[in-house]
Amino acid sequence: MNILAVGAGGFIGAVLRYLIGKIPVSENTVFPVKTFAINVIGCLVIGLITVLASKNTNIDQRWILFLKVGLCGGFTTFSTFALETTDLLKGGHIGIAFLYALLSIVVGCAAIFGAELLTCK
Repeated sequence: MNILAVGAGGFIGAVLRYLIGKIPVSENTVFPVKTFAINVIGCLVIGLITVLASKNTNIDQRWILFLKVGLCGGFTTFSTFALETTDLLKGGHIGIAFLYALLSIVVGCAAIFGAELLTCK
């Protein structure tokens, strides 16, 4: 059952990531806006899930697996982040590559802290 929970969440997360990838974005930017947004949203969501699960120990662990490992794991995309950063470097966009990598880490961690703040009473 745990495997099915993770698989179902992963399917939904991957489909959501695909659909966000279809959103048209201005061709004037080389900054990977969609992957950046996906990863920040994923950080916020996994932060919310983690905090809420720690406050409510009665939640079935399969739901946690579904949401954290499946949904967030299928939705966020570190491999795409690494590929896009490498492509930016190869394309001579060194400043944008470092900005993207730095912002992804800083804003991603900030989103998790923000999730914790959102759930504090």
